[in-house]
Amino acid sequence: MSTAPKSRGPVDPITLAVVRGALETAQREMTVTLEKTGRSSVFNLAHDYSNALFDANPEMILQGQDIPIHMGSLIPAMKAVSAFFGEDINEGDVIYHNDPAYAGSHIIDCCMYKPVFYQGELVFWTVCKGHLTDIGGPVPAGYNPNATEIYAEGLRIPPVKLWDKGRRREDVINLLLTNMRARRDQEGDLNAQFGACRVGERNLIALLDKYGIDTVRACIEELKSMADRQMRSLIASVPDGSYTGTAVLEDAGHGFGEMEISATITIKADTCHVAIKSPPQIPYFINSYAGNSMSGIYLGLMMFAQLPPPYNEGLYRCVTVDLGDHGTLCNAKEPAPHVNCTTTPMETLTDAVRLAFEKAAPERVSASWGHASGINIAGRDPRTGDEYVTMVLASIISGAGATQAMDGWHSRGPLCCFGALTSGDVELLEHSYPIIVHRYGLIPDSGGAGRYRGGSGTDWEVEPIGHDMTVVAFGEGRQIPTQGTAGARNALLDPKLGRITITRADGSREEHVKNLITTIRPGERVRNRNPGGGGYGNPFTRPAEAVALDVRDGLVTVEAARVEYGVVIDPLTFAVDAPATQALRTAAA
Repeated sequence: MSTAPKSRGPVDPITLAVVRGALETAQREMTVTLEKTGRSSVFNLAHDYSNALFDANPEMILQGQDIPIHMGSLIPAMKAVSAFFGEDINEGDVIYHNDPAYAGSHIIDCCMYKPVFYQGELVFWTVCKGHLTDIGGPVPAGYNPNATEIYAEGLRIPPVKLWDKGRRREDVINLLLTNMRARRDQEGDLNAQFGACRVGERNLIALLDKYGIDTVRACIEELKSMADRQMRSLIASVPDGSYTGTAVLEDAGHGFGEMEISATITIKADTCHVAIKSPPQIPYFINSYAGNSMSGIYLGLMMFAQLPPPYNEGLYRCVTVDLGDHGTLCNAKEPAPHVNCTTTPMETLTDAVRLAFEKAAPERVSASWGHASGINIAGRDPRTGDEYVTMVLASIISGAGATQAMDGWHSRGPLCCFGALTSGDVELLEHSYPIIVHRYGLIPDSGGAGRYRGGSGTDWEVEPIGHDMTVVAFGEGRQIPTQGTAGARNALLDPKLGRITITRADGSREEHVKNLITTIRPGERVRNRNPGGGGYGNPFTRPAEAVALDVRDGLVTVEAARVEYGVVIDPLTFAVDAPATQALRTAAA
């Protein structure tokens, strides 16, 4: 029997559509505001931010089509922030927060919450989370692979008011900015977040002015119920039972070896319970606190569900979660270091959840996306004397996974961002920072081999101009290739793995597969290669002409065509040698 809540009654469909459109417009305008007013390249080029609207409960009533690792954690974070202040929430307040102990994702993602009052009543919250380019601490950009506790990573911000009843708290804002590098960028991005929240507030008040609180609330409840019904209908179509998926987390420098994360989903009627099992937390920066882990679980669920909008908290009414023992990798407790958690282990957790759901319904199977393997850079700009620091989002763009109907998209990952990041123009990066980008393109043979090929990962190489530059490497995907599915297999592993290469001034090269902090000087370069997406199906069933087209386009080499796909191609004409191909594929059958 369904446990779905009963409908409160019909809502006029035309009014519902208009209100829904107005809510979506309010959120989109928040996004545009951030893009146009953000100071750092992480905001104005890479779009590493997310916006959402909540009601007074507080429940998420609309999430933007933004960064998945932000969106899921906003649900528990909003509740934690609201509960912290309780009745002390007033018109004109603005609250700031990043602390994972209060359900934040990681401390480099700072979130702003603005309560929206109408006729003296709290009705909505506008919420904006963004990745600041620095959060203080001993390592620029916040990623410290040497940290053994959270206090060595940066500034923790528990819920605090930056505006109190409309009064800007200059003392608090100055305290925060004084503890951050490249203050100009951090202040600009903070102001952009405030502008986005104000724009959302303005549009929501206009909506209430036009339709009134009762009508708008009725529409919002119906939108949440619509999402609830869609998810319950999907879950009900899955056979009852328990299904377990396990994914392996590689050792990216912590010395504890490979670790397994398991997810067991239990389907009963139209409800789903997700139970996570992970090893004990470790003194390395990949522990995930509860809020961040919820994002990983919800992303794995949505990769399986592939439901149409609306996207709101109603989707998860029928889903319960057990993160496992407190003090484990996916349910960390203080003072566990954690800053790398939004990629590692979040992406492995997502894979485990996705694999569990795919055991429950194999017909919905799809391959994984490439995991994040990137770099941050910092230094002092010789042109101005100012300090700069940034997370190079262009360096973490990997390939998307293939599905049972199509090849994976190129340069759309990593998994944690799911296509929401943009790399930005190379020229704008070079204008913003004292660097020259020598290389940015797709990597041949990086996409997972399959009947449908995984999307290609990217190759990014940079050199500092006129100064010494700090480089911090983070992430994974350098030892274990992206997971394919449904019979996909890789014969050539090296091009499908991430790599960091440093070319020194004397021409010597250093290859790194583990996270590190280093310095490169003018005349030296650091190169980051990202993994591609996983493939779908037996690669020897991929049409030979499709393989030939991939070779012609530079996505697959002649060698990989033969070894991974069983297709023999003339390297000069790109013509398929049909008899040789038939013989090769027959012999492998």
